[in-house]
Amino acid sequence: MANTYSQIYIQIVFAVQNRTSLIGHSWEEELYKYITGIITNKDQKLLAINGMPDHIHIFIGMKPTCCLSDLVREIKKASNSFIKESHFCPLGFNWQDGFGAFSYSHSQLDSVIGYIQNQKIHHQKKTFKEEYLGFLEKFNIEFKNEYLFEWFED
Repeated sequence: MANTYSQIYIQIVFAVQNRTSLIGHSWEEELYKYITGIITNKDQKLLAINGMPDHIHIFIGMKPTCCLSDLVREIKKASNSFIKESHFCPLGFNWQDGFGAFSYSHSQLDSVIGYIQNQKIHHQKKTFKEEYLGFLEKFNIEFKNEYLFEWFED
């Protein structure tokens, strides 16, 4: 759209079904590259991507013409097929329903990118459940426990 100017930065977070640790270290980079391609082909700007065996963080610069729910649905659907077709996960793989989306200002870019790049270090001290509930509280998002991710308790 001509004469449309925006600055929209969104961190997207979603989990493997039942929060099972299925994303393998040996193929996570291939998964991230594949998701990067989806985001690029949808004309959005990837700023950072990383995760843990049970969840993923994606940070994008989003254009106002983008429907976030449609983008996340496409990322999940296509990457789920990619994982299955590549035979990365012999146990079967699915993403859990739902996602978190958190907005940031331009001044927070470096901080959020660093946070996502350091997921492995960050999660030595905090579980995904603690992290996710922390996001909901920090951003003052009302939620009902029964609609949150299904948490797999060890």
